[in-house]
Amino acid sequence: MNISVLTPEKELYSGSINSISVPGVEGKFQVLRNHAPIVSALAEGGVTIKRADGKFITFTIERGFIEVLNNNVALLVQGAKNYRD
Repeated sequence: MNISVLTPEKELYSGSINSISVPGVEGKFQVLRNHAPIVSALAEGGVTIKRADGKFITFTIERGFIEVLNNNVALLVQGAKNYRD
């Protein structure tokens, strides 16, 4: 699965991942390979990305959107803080 994490200022990360956990407006959810297509608004909270090499990326967001289609994830976020790779 591939991901692109974008803020209004820059691209935070782009690459291959195994999973992502995000704070949806109705609660936290996880996306794995072959997930059904989805577009969802995101609330304030923590994001955890498990890269293909097994390492984790974590950060918090104020709000955003996630789109998943054909094993491609677009994460558009505002207020990303405490980015750790």
